[in-house]
Amino acid sequence: MINELKEHIAEVENFSAENLEAVESFRIKYLGKKGVLNQYFAAFKTIPNDQKKEFGKTINLLKSKATDKVASLKSSLGGQEATGKKYGDLTRPAESMPLGSRHPISIVKNQIIDIFSRIGFNVSEGPEIEDDWHNFTALNLPEHHPARDMQDTFFIQTNPDILLRTHTSSVQVRYMEKHKPPIRTISPGRVYRNEAISARSHCFFHQVEGLYIDRNVSFADLKQTLQYFTQELFGKSKIRLRPSYFPFTEPSAEVDVYWGLETETDYRMTKGTGWLEIMGCGMVDPNVLDNCGIDSKEYSGFAFGMGIDRIALLLHQISDIRLLSENDIRFLEQFRSAL
Repeated sequence: MINELKEHIAEVENFSAENLEAVESFRIKYLGKKGVLNQYFAAFKTIPNDQKKEFGKTINLLKSKATDKVASLKSSLGGQEATGKKYGDLTRPAESMPLGSRHPISIVKNQIIDIFSRIGFNVSEGPEIEDDWHNFTALNLPEHHPARDMQDTFFIQTNPDILLRTHTSSVQVRYMEKHKPPIRTISPGRVYRNEAISARSHCFFHQVEGLYIDRNVSFADLKQTLQYFTQELFGKSKIRLRPSYFPFTEPSAEVDVYWGLETETDYRMTKGTGWLEIMGCGMVDPNVLDNCGIDSKEYSGFAFGMGIDRIALLLHQISDIRLLSENDIRFLEQFRSAL
């Protein structure tokens, strides 16, 4: 039987082929499931013990010779065969698919969520089509309140009680109705206001609003939280809080971060002051807590809100807010490497 194996080895060494079909037939003959090699491997147990060592070496040599011959012939004939085929070599690796790009809004939103998640804030979401109670009344804006004029609202024509939310504070109302303090949540989302579209404003944009409610929450807690945020996002820790007015917080403030005046761009963005407004904030009005079923005598809290679009324009030096919603592939490809 060893002599038979040697004859097969000689046959393998002398084998040649003119096309891949002949190579495949040769492969099946020797290396197929019912091929010559498997038959000899099956017969190994019948070989006398004194011949098994030599038989094993010979059969392994035959396998090696057959495998090398198939690989060599496929390599030499593959290029010739491919030129005559309609689709070429189908075993070639395909061209890599181009990677997509993250939208700058998504980039900034994920950065903000990551920063606040490190200090215990979770993410809450709510509907973009809202009712008057959650968008206005529960937030200390009863009907005919003059502060409603601050937000030119899109109402549903057939039902004046239904509208497109003007801020994500409505999500906070829904969250307070369903959860008991302590509450620590941020609410990112798209909001709508009936504003003229220009390079600096749009009829829809994106916000992130934060809410923290617990016992003995103070304005100092608010300032420390915002200082941490500005340091993490902008790398700047110097902030100032200017008195302002919001119906749902009292006291209220606008938050400015000191951007600096190192470049001409800094002068232009800050109008020569070095300070840049980034958000509004304040202590939650007790009326809002009571409207949402939280005892304002036992609990206090703070809230803040910022525009994601505005921060995206700032961080990525984008001159026109309309670029964020026009889906121009030339603009979006600039953010291909951003996480």
